[in-house]
Amino acid sequence: MTQDDIHAAVQAYAQAARSAQEIGFDGVELHGAHGYLIDQFFWEKTNQRTDLYGGDLVARTRFAVDVIREVRQRVGPGFPVALRISQWKIGDYDAKLAKTPDELDHFLRPLSDAGVDIFHCSARQFWTPEFDGSNLNLAGWTKKLTGKPTITVGSVTLGADFTTSFRSLDSVPATGIDDLLDRLERGEFDLVAVGRSLIANPDWPAKVRMGAIDALRPFDRGLLASLL
Repeated sequence: MTQDDIHAAVQAYAQAARSAQEIGFDGVELHGAHGYLIDQFFWEKTNQRTDLYGGDLVARTRFAVDVIREVRQRVGPGFPVALRISQWKIGDYDAKLAKTPDELDHFLRPLSDAGVDIFHCSARQFWTPEFDGSNLNLAGWTKKLTGKPTITVGSVTLGADFTTSFRSLDSVPATGIDDLLDRLERGEFDLVAVGRSLIANPDWPAKVRMGAIDALRPFDRGLLASLL
């Protein structure tokens, strides 16, 4: 991307956010995970630039910072702006942008300062510790380091990650709710995002609120046909 390309993309993100605000949305989320454009700038394997948008991990946040600042300018201070991030990548499930809490702190700081209100922290399995020596997941570490609210996501109430459940015709049992609710109650993170479990259970929030965990329907790949 040339500098003109980058400028055009930044403006497009900002205009989209402003349009969402104007038609009545309550907030916006910028997708900076899973190989989307912002994430391509974050990751050293895809960002080989030698200008101001490339370099070390902090330097590689510059495109995202430009986007966040422009979005914030367009929507004003009272409109929530979330940023979704992930350590793992579609092409490399073991990838880590930040290999230590200190590196994660350096990565998150410019994004937080640019105007992110909420970090949406994607993991393949929410219960997996992000770093050795602590049970905190990515959302937990992000909240601890930034002081900002976080969303956790990743195989919520499922016993297998998404690659396994999409590859197999077997159903994936609902599980892990106690651990999820314990972590939420302790304040490790503030919100929970649900994907496949919601496809199987459109009333997932109501069932969980009532404690009807046994009533949660297992997910299987065949349920995707119900979305057509």
